[in-house]
Amino acid sequence: MTPKAATRAQARAPLSPERVFAAAISLADRAGLGALTMRRLADELGVEAMSIYYHVENKDALLDGVVDAIGQRIVAAGATATRDPADDWQAAIRERILIARSVLLDHKWAPELLESRTNISPAMMVWFDQLAGIMVAGSFSYDLVHHAMHTLGSRAVGFVQELFDDDDPQSAEDQSMAMLEQYAEMVPNIVAMLSEITHAGDPDTTLGFCDDQFEFEFALDLILDGLERKRQAQ
Repeated sequence: MTPKAATRAQARAPLSPERVFAAAISLADRAGLGALTMRRLADELGVEAMSIYYHVENKDALLDGVVDAIGQRIVAAGATATRDPADDWQAAIRERILIARSVLLDHKWAPELLESRTNISPAMMVWFDQLAGIMVAGSFSYDLVHHAMHTLGSRAVGFVQELFDDDDPQSAEDQSMAMLEQYAEMVPNIVAMLSEITHAGDPDTTLGFCDDQFEFEFALDLILDGLERKRQAQ
């Protein structure tokens, strides 16, 4: 099928919640989360805006559905993991979390949306249940699983809540320089830290300010090493 024929076939395809959520993800990938409005989504789908409301009740329902669709992609990607929890729970958890992160790196707006939702989606519940199952297979008590989930937090799905907010259009580098200039006497240790390190990295492995792949894996390994010590001591 030619690209034009595929486009025409998609336009004729009946509207469904799954198609709505997939189009919303595609729109956000290209234009950012702020572009995700009912009107623009309708344009994306080639329908009237009111048609979408037959499939999603309102904007909140749309965003909840998008989160669940992202969760489904994470679960599907996790199914490709090769590490056996029975052999090495730590390696199995690490592999799956980094797989989840790879999904979010394809949708860099997703962490912001995930943080904004008040209810966990069904697909995300499945993801956390799978991680819990790996820990149980690795001889964790359910009490330690509970603590581990709290400790991992958002890192379990591949991102971290950033200490610094980078919503300002000024670049992270400019923010650091501004801090160096304005707050040198007030926060000397932070200034010293910022003057010694750089946050620049591969943009393909960054989900937010100072959240590059190395920092993510460094902290993840610290958490997993600590949980292993707790597991041995239980």
